[in-house]
Amino acid sequence: MGVSTRLPGRAALFDTAIGDCAIAWSGNAVFRFALPDTDSAALFAHITRAVGDDSIDRTEPTGPIAEAVRGIRAHLAGELDDLRWIPLDTSAIPDFHRRVYDVTRAIDPGHTLSYGQVADRVGAPGAAQAVGQALGRNPIPLIIPCHRVLAADNALHGFSAPGGITTKQRLLEIERTPGFGEPTLF
Repeated sequence: MGVSTRLPGRAALFDTAIGDCAIAWSGNAVFRFALPDTDSAALFAHITRAVGDDSIDRTEPTGPIAEAVRGIRAHLAGELDDLRWIPLDTSAIPDFHRRVYDVTRAIDPGHTLSYGQVADRVGAPGAAQAVGQALGRNPIPLIIPCHRVLAADNALHGFSAPGGITTKQRLLEIERTPGFGEPTLF
């Protein structure tokens, strides 16, 4: 695990087409993101839990983070964007997880990989379960699009974000992923 050189953190809630989301950042880099929950207070608590409520300042995003919020809103409204341009601070994330997240972040909207394919791409063939565990701990879902990783049979199994599999399916539908809300040829 790398040593974090993170500046004091900031966090904000913001509305999107699918509900309120939360974002936490340090400097100009995002280190946590949360998809909608039924309760805004619970959502904000979730976003600040990893660093402790005392060390995070609730504020309105500016600069690159305000641009990230605009990009996320547009994406969730159906204006697809890979969101790879959003700077991330992954310094506190274990190396294997970072490698999994790098592969996952390279998956374009509307496309998917299996857990086994991600394992192969990080140089750990046979480690599909470890990939699933890493994705289950993803602190920056959507920006690191763990919802684009499926079981080998393309089934939806588990999703740690609020709403679980229903949220995962909704994100895949927004991204017009074949087989999820879009008509197919067969």
